[in-house]
Amino acid sequence: MKKLIYNKVDKAMISLLKRVEFYGKIYVVTSPVEAEHVVDYLLAQPILGFDTETRPAFEKGKHYCCSLLQVSTRTDCFLFRLNFLGLCPAVVRLLADKEVTKVGLAWNNDMLSLRQLGNFEQGRFIDLQDMVRELGIEDQSLVKIYANLFGERISKAERLSNWERRELTEKQMEYAAIDAWACVRIYNEVNRLLSTRDYELEVRPDENVSQNNETGLS
Repeated sequence: MKKLIYNKVDKAMISLLKRVEFYGKIYVVTSPVEAEHVVDYLLAQPILGFDTETRPAFEKGKHYCCSLLQVSTRTDCFLFRLNFLGLCPAVVRLLADKEVTKVGLAWNNDMLSLRQLGNFEQGRFIDLQDMVRELGIEDQSLVKIYANLFGERISKAERLSNWERRELTEKQMEYAAIDAWACVRIYNEVNRLLSTRDYELEVRPDENVSQNNETGLS
């Protein structure tokens, strides 16, 4: 039986799904020396998922630089505290690498945030928003894409928390790890579906069109 996926996922349906949990190990990186060893390890992996976090500003005109770079393998995640590290040589080496497959979602936006910390050459990155379009998936958010492919809900409860606090909470670390780890899972699943064609796409009507038809406004 082929896997059923949708061009668009109903937001209300997502709230009913089981919440995603991260069972891998999470490592917090705060020193340049430690970062060198971690990057050596990461660049020996076949695929890495990337994401960033920035402390939200709730005052007009206030702005914070990118606080966290999270990088995940298939099983574990490494959290680079950029508010302590900055763009240290190890982080630059990781971002500039052209050999390892690195995936993110809306990654150009993350790159803009990272470049506020300093200039660097961008290595090889794949944006999942481009990949899922090949399956016919029109949604572009991580939450909707993950729910579509795996039937689970990624919680965004910690998104607006303080990412510059001295020590991250357990909930913050799990949230950050899941966002990067989910990118690896999505990449692998999209590649599997594209190679096997073992899926069926159900095209759902546009909500606005449906509402207009029901009210006679079409």
